[in-house]
Amino acid sequence: MKISDDALDEKKNMGLAVFSGLICVLAIGYLSVNSSDAATIFIGIMVGTFLSGKVDRLAHIITLIIFLSILVIFGIPPLGVIALLICTIAAYLDEMGNDSSWLKSKKKLNIFFKYRLALKLAVLFLAMGGLIQYLHPEYSGIILFQPETFIYFLLFDLAYEVAGLLFNTIYEGLNGKFGIFG
Repeated sequence: MKISDDALDEKKNMGLAVFSGLICVLAIGYLSVNSSDAATIFIGIMVGTFLSGKVDRLAHIITLIIFLSILVIFGIPPLGVIALLICTIAAYLDEMGNDSSWLKSKKKLNIFFKYRLALKLAVLFLAMGGLIQYLHPEYSGIILFQPETFIYFLLFDLAYEVAGLLFNTIYEGLNGKFGIFG
């Protein structure tokens, strides 16, 4: 996901953005079809990002259409409406706060949104609720997350951050060695 974003935003390389976006959306589509937690998170991100006005480029629209097509063709697992609403609101807040100019002067809020902590905290909250439901089945009834979902989400986010840190090195290395982006 980060490679697609940086290819488009930093290098204006539509081909790489679409190619890496396709790989990403196929993986996310697979996860979403097979895991209600993943579906809830990624649909929440999709809706939150769309509502924030960030689905504004051809590569974003293509991946959005493919993601929705995968969900329609292969089916969506059961989703918790409350969990989906929480993830959507958190993703929306992260998107809006990440680019907000007035937050630049507010150090703690700036850090909060720079690292998109709203969705991370939402996933943690939903996973903790799922753990409580697991330990106390009498509290079931609302679909929350499996406890391990928070760990998976952090690993996904770590991969996103590492891809961002290494993007220029990989891009320039491949371009210099093979000239594939020239």
